[in-house]
Amino acid sequence: MDAHRRPLYGSPDARALVQALHQEQLATYGTAEDPEATEEAEFDAPNGLFLVARLGDGPALACRGWRTLNTSAAEIKRMYVAPAARGQGLGRRILAALERDVLGRGPTEILLETGIRNVAALGLYAACGYEPIRSYVPGRNPEINRALRKVIRQQPASHPHTGLLV
Repeated sequence: MDAHRRPLYGSPDARALVQALHQEQLATYGTAEDPEATEEAEFDAPNGLFLVARLGDGPALACRGWRTLNTSAAEIKRMYVAPAARGQGLGRRILAALERDVLGRGPTEILLETGIRNVAALGLYAACGYEPIRSYVPGRNPEINRALRKVIRQQPASHPHTGLLV
């Protein structure tokens, strides 16, 4: 997997993937948060990161980002793996990369939401240590949304540009 480490939320590849996610959510639930309502800067370092993944030089196959929600929490957003690439571990690998990036940046928990019918995502999150919580987003429909949380222990950040621990 090749995940780009620069702000990518506004890139054509990221936009295509989050739009595909949006369409899938609309088809499944009849409603979905508009990805255009999220500003690119919400995923800018050091307060966030958005990754687009591909296998080798192939097309963009998956995406996901994290952003600072508040002083103690990071939020994972916009997880999507193209249908043809599902079952290859891309979601797990991107999740792990984002969790590593959050370490050393201050948050002590990672929050996320997924849909109740997204059985694969719910299984992945449970396997990665996420536990169900009450919704942290006002107005969410409990018949559709599931909020999850993972407590993390902060470590010194590794900076990809230098490879040094600070």
